Amino acid sequence: MDSPFAPFDPDGDEGESAQNGNARGARLREVPLRKLIPNLITVLAVCAGITGIRLAYEGRFELAVAMVLLAAFLDGIDGRIARLIKGETRFGAEMDSLADIVNFGVAPALVLHAFVLHEVKTFGWVAALAYVVACALRLARFNVLNIGVKDTSWRRDYFVGVPAPMGAGLVFLPFYLGQFGLAESFGFAVFSTVYTGLVAFLMISRLPVWSGKSYRFPREYAVLAIMGAVVFAGLVASEPWLMLSLCVLAYLAFLPFSARAYLRRERAEQVTPASGNP
Repeated sequence: MDSPFAPFDPDGDEGESAQNGNARGARLREVPLRKLIPNLITVLAVCAGITGIRLAYEGRFELAVAMVLLAAFLDGIDGRIARLIKGETRFGAEMDSLADIVNFGVAPALVLHAFVLHEVKTFGWVAALAYVVACALRLARFNVLNIGVKDTSWRRDYFVGVPAPMGAGLVFLPFYLGQFGLAESFGFAVFSTVYTGLVAFLMISRLPVWSGKSYRFPREYAVLAIMGAVVFAGLVASEPWLMLSLCVLAYLAFLPFSARAYLRRERAEQVTPASGNP
């Protein structure tokens, strides 16, 4: 029986049979392993995120948060691996974009709701919904900006709003703090609800956030940086919730300085052309 659909091409290219209007008997092309590997990582990331949701509703919150953070990590490296091994495809790009909303939006929101937001009833659920929708809007804006004209100025060093992966890390602060016995009060649940709404706002805001993508580390400090990373990893392994809490608080404190640096460069850019006029 002839299929009414054209052959599926993970690269997004139409086959010769589709171009000629004759798809009968056409076979799928063989897909190189290098193009499958990034997609497999994306699938594993989604599985980790969904598993984190299940663990949360089973009351195993530490494993749940660990699985969601693992999902965010895998989702963050799949694109880089694809570029490294030249395995980028249109199918992979679309799949990665859809996986982001699960790993950075749905999974963190539901895990946090199961942990503390449910205590505030409707308001907690609304905060979780607001976070998921804000994450979706943030990802959609990021995709649109990538499709548009590439900015080659210094502005490319800044995100518009807090990026979704970082938002997933920030929104878990109530859980980190809850490991110190703070989650037993109703006031903490109210704080968590308000804080979740704040993170949602930061993601959809126009706040300029320095990305650090173009930063070049001085060669003479390379050894110190490596040793610092080793010390940091050891501290995280020894005191994970304390270190993660400090990292979130440090990032939140960094945001005003990032916006201030952006505004300074923007003012300097406006003044420089004007000063050159006769």
